[in-house]
Amino acid sequence: MKKKHTFRIDSIGTPTVKSPLKLGHEKGDKIFNFINKSNKYVFDLSFEAYQHCLKTKEEPQFLEKAGPRERIFFNPKKTKAAIVTCGGLCPGINNVIRSIVMGLYYFYGVKDIIGIPYGYEGLNPEMGHNFIPLVPDRVKDIHQFGGTILGSSRGGQEPSVMVKTLIQNNIDILFTIGGDGTLKGAAAIADEIKARGAKISVVGVPKTIDNDIDIIDKSFGFETAFDIASPILRDAHNEATGAYNGISIVKLMGRDSGFIAASAALAMPVVNFVLIPEMKFNLYGETGFLEILKKRLNRQHHAVILVAEGAGQHLFEEKHVVKDASGNIQHQDIGAFLKDRIKEYFTDIPVTIKYIDPSYIVRSAAANSSDSVFCSKLAYHAIHGAMAGKTKFVVGKVNGKYVYLPIPEVTKKRKKVNLEGEFWFSVLQSTGQPFII
Repeated sequence: MKKKHTFRIDSIGTPTVKSPLKLGHEKGDKIFNFINKSNKYVFDLSFEAYQHCLKTKEEPQFLEKAGPRERIFFNPKKTKAAIVTCGGLCPGINNVIRSIVMGLYYFYGVKDIIGIPYGYEGLNPEMGHNFIPLVPDRVKDIHQFGGTILGSSRGGQEPSVMVKTLIQNNIDILFTIGGDGTLKGAAAIADEIKARGAKISVVGVPKTIDNDIDIIDKSFGFETAFDIASPILRDAHNEATGAYNGISIVKLMGRDSGFIAASAALAMPVVNFVLIPEMKFNLYGETGFLEILKKRLNRQHHAVILVAEGAGQHLFEEKHVVKDASGNIQHQDIGAFLKDRIKEYFTDIPVTIKYIDPSYIVRSAAANSSDSVFCSKLAYHAIHGAMAGKTKFVVGKVNGKYVYLPIPEVTKKRKKVNLEGEFWFSVLQSTGQPFII
């Protein structure tokens, strides 16, 4: 049985305003219907969970369906919304910004929309950043570019200072686009708002290129990341095969989870070894990575190694832990480390080693078509939830359905690649590497 979660979504008040959306109420009228309280999805779809509920008479856990409500909390003509982007760059941020602005402006008639510059820094007046007015003409083409037009930063600010800024500027809704640290900051902002008795909705759109947000199926930008990595791996393979005993080492993002590296290896099946943070591999010994690599070279005379940035950190000497402004541990460069160890190990046979780190190119790319569609849907569902007065929630896909989730539930832990799961088994089948190194 999966562990129990708390999926109740907080609200800042009772929705009493009639939605301006002209939607239907019943099936068969060929008009999309409003979402009502009975529209929910079962969280755990396993047969085991089904049997458990039958046996114990317990009600299964439900997720609240995302979408437009007939009654909303905010009067659109008097509503002011703000958007902030935090953390590292990720394909699709501008798509989300664009869709939030367009959706608020054209769906609900919210005309007062501002951008908070440079992450949560923009909510601290001492930093001296000015708000950015956002209108359709300003954002209509930004989806064609990577990065974020609002700028970003790492690290939080004092919640009391940020909430004071929101209140002083009459902001009713704050859309936060970011990963684990950003979402925890959003939850802290929502708690401070509640403590002050203010009526401000705080919404999270989960952004992490590593796809490590818990519970949700995937985060935006993830598909683009391994899509862009595919031709890089192809070229790395060309480099490796172009030399006798050629070795290409490619490092991709993945601080704590190896989803990008594993997915890229499946998308471009020229990779021979995938090393991810979830696995603790040995370098030396008969079953160690270096000896297995030697056997590979003796057979095929080339190898492509794909490594996630957080892999192999156990191989480094223990040093003082350094963290970035977001509280993330700054990892040692596993790619350069492997290059040096391989060079030292192969003294009896000649090898040619190329080390490629395209991480920042991947991060700053524009979203592909699939992610563009995904970003738009996330943004629209975020708008609907916010206008209904829901707060301290994120929008995401779970079991293929768009739902609302409490921020604290998705930030309890990072999602990891299951080494006993079918996904990782597919990677092992593709690469041919041993199950355990």
